[in-house]
Amino acid sequence: MSLEEMMVIGMFLTFVVLLFTGYPVAWVLGGTAIVWGLIGVVAVEYFDADIWFTWHSSVSLFPERVWDIVARETLVALPMFIFMGIMLDRSGVAEKLMKNMVKLFGGVRGGYAITVVIIGVLLAASTGIIGASVVLLGMLSLPVMLESKYNRSLAVGTACSVGTLGILIPPSIMLVLMADRLANPNASVGDLFMGAFFPGFLLAGLYIAYILIYAWVKPDVAPVPKSVEPITAEIFFAVIKATLPTVFLILAVLGSIFFGIATPTEASGVGAAGAMLLALINRRLSWAVLKDSLQQTTKTSAFIFAIFLGATAFSVVLRGLGGDQVIEETLLGLDIGPTGVLIVVLLVTFLLGFFLDWVEITLIVLPLVAPVMQGLGFDLVWFTILFAVCLQTSFLTPPVGFALFYIKGVCPPEITVKHIYKGVAPFILLQLLGLLIIMLWPPIVTWLPSVAY
Repeated sequence: MSLEEMMVIGMFLTFVVLLFTGYPVAWVLGGTAIVWGLIGVVAVEYFDADIWFTWHSSVSLFPERVWDIVARETLVALPMFIFMGIMLDRSGVAEKLMKNMVKLFGGVRGGYAITVVIIGVLLAASTGIIGASVVLLGMLSLPVMLESKYNRSLAVGTACSVGTLGILIPPSIMLVLMADRLANPNASVGDLFMGAFFPGFLLAGLYIAYILIYAWVKPDVAPVPKSVEPITAEIFFAVIKATLPTVFLILAVLGSIFFGIATPTEASGVGAAGAMLLALINRRLSWAVLKDSLQQTTKTSAFIFAIFLGATAFSVVLRGLGGDQVIEETLLGLDIGPTGVLIVVLLVTFLLGFFLDWVEITLIVLPLVAPVMQGLGFDLVWFTILFAVCLQTSFLTPPVGFALFYIKGVCPPEITVKHIYKGVAPFILLQLLGLLIIMLWPPIVTWLPSVAY
């Protein structure tokens, strides 16, 4: 093993070890970059390492990269979409949807869980904020399902898993970050949004199919309530009335992107304004709500951009040490063919999701493996969506599955961690099934972007 390879491996191991110290990830990334930058200088000066790394070049590159980050118009969409999601959480839209859709689907076995999936899809397509979606779905649906004697694991697993769809179904802040990291005209934000559209709904369809089959095989896990109202025209129109505002907002945001009317950044502004308008119509908009939403948006944006800066420093030093070349040579040297390399990358990504957040994986791993995948002849949008589906599972896989922590915070006392883990396990398998379907039928991803231009 060469000195360069040992330094690259050492840098990765340092990062992983420091993660378990509890320090903020942004500091861990930046600190690791500084330490291994100094080690790189020593390697060049005293060991004549055959790498192009010098401390001067890394220092000169980092300010340029930071300026490039803050100057990118695409990244303006991040705080706007975050604000849109938080404001929608405060607008009362989800409460109205739950109240009316329960009446519509309550007579179906497993109907309450199906209602959660449908509302989760609508929230995903209008917010893209995982924490808000999971908490809101948990608060709205768990009391109703438990009161109707639903199986605890099924109830909590549905609410928790459906809430994670927001990271995949556009508009998604994860896809915005991915497009920025790729910096490739063949994988713009609009391309990724369109590519993720059908996979997101595919996963939702798998969820609904599982709930229906499970409730049919074991009727006691999702019983039909005795006090179900018959479906009337009044209930049907109430559902439409509750759904239309969210649908119009989705069309305003995604439609303007898909039809080339607005850029993703411009559409994010439309979404933020639309969310405020919905809150105003529902009489939920006040100075206190606006102030709280802006504060939460600032905190979330600062968290993401701090990791962004740390990851930028990390990637500059890693590339200076020859990390991208080492990774490329390692993947291509596996001698298992392009499909085998793809499976290895997705498997490693899935396993990393057990220990790392999607932000770190997106900012560090994706830029390193995407050029290799493109060089092997894979469509970049298709690969990125596969990568995104893998990352979606990271929200549900312990010990770092953040959706598990979010849902636990709003669960009634009778729901334990065991119920949560048992409940999300089938949905993790469904996501892996969806990943396999997308791998076998790439047009699920590539068709919409191809017809949009």
